[in-house]
Amino acid sequence: MAGSTVVMKLVCLLVVAMVTAAPLAEAALTCGQVSTGIRPCIDYLKKGGAIPDACCNGIRSLNSAAKTTVDRKSVCNCLKSAAGSIKGINLSLAAALPGKCGVSVPYKISPSTDCNNVQ
Repeated sequence: MAGSTVVMKLVCLLVVAMVTAAPLAEAALTCGQVSTGIRPCIDYLKKGGAIPDACCNGIRSLNSAAKTTVDRKSVCNCLKSAAGSIKGINLSLAAALPGKCGVSVPYKISPSTDCNNVQ
């Protein structure tokens, strides 16, 4: 009886460990999160001028959240898609934005970027 209780506790512990580990293995950032992060940048990317603080805060937040290669590729693909789908965006401003916000991004934000090469 005591042996089966120990086995049940171990099985429960294993199930809990698997449930908590699964989301961590698939922790890629979503395009919704990327969209929210760059939303304050859209007017700047269309018209230029002063970069809103909320824009740089969003860029910095995305950069710090993209901790894994999967996350960085996901963000790259979302940014690539946004750069190609939002009408009126100045791609030169988009490419320079991370640097102007003090963030180093190892790829160009452009519809032609190959996100498979992002590390």
